Amino acid sequence: MEEISSEAFEHTEHAQHALHSENAFLAIVAVTIAVLAVVAAGVGSLETIESGGATAAKTQAVLFQNKATDNWNFFQAKSLKKNMYDIAAAQGGPKAADFAAQSQRNEAESQEIQKTARDFEVKSEDALQEGLVHEGRHHHLTIAATFLHIAIAVATIAIITGGRRWPWYASILLGVIGTIIAGATYAI
Repeated sequence: MEEISSEAFEHTEHAQHALHSENAFLAIVAVTIAVLAVVAAGVGSLETIESGGATAAKTQAVLFQNKATDNWNFFQAKSLKKNMYDIAAAQGGPKAADFAAQSQRNEAESQEIQKTARDFEVKSEDALQEGLVHEGRHHHLTIAATFLHIAIAVATIAIITGGRRWPWYASILLGVIGTIIAGATYAI
């Protein structure tokens, strides 16, 4: 992030020098650079937010999946206990009724645990999908920011070359492309 900030200061410095020149066109280029820098900073901030959102959502997905796994392990333990009580009840004897009751209790508890595990799996999948959305936005915003930074650099060429027009036109085109990509990121 510091690299981008210092790069923006360099371009701003070129723009300030252009503002003090006698060439009115260079002042227009300087303003263009300033506008592109502001848009690039905004897109860069959105890019950072989306990156954080992707990381947070994927972390949440992992936590939900861990909870689902814990519940599935608990479900398996309850199933084993139920089966052991079934075997004990089938053997008969004075505690057969107690063993059958324990088997039914473990069956009821395991059904609830199974439902909880499935709920956590759904939450995990939802969080994973949310992370993918954030990640996709991050990639689009990275491309948009790249176009905007290239536009700033190309506009600077117009100043360095003493007012050639083609770099300025190219920078406007690149800036528009970057801005459209950034805007389309949230429309998709």
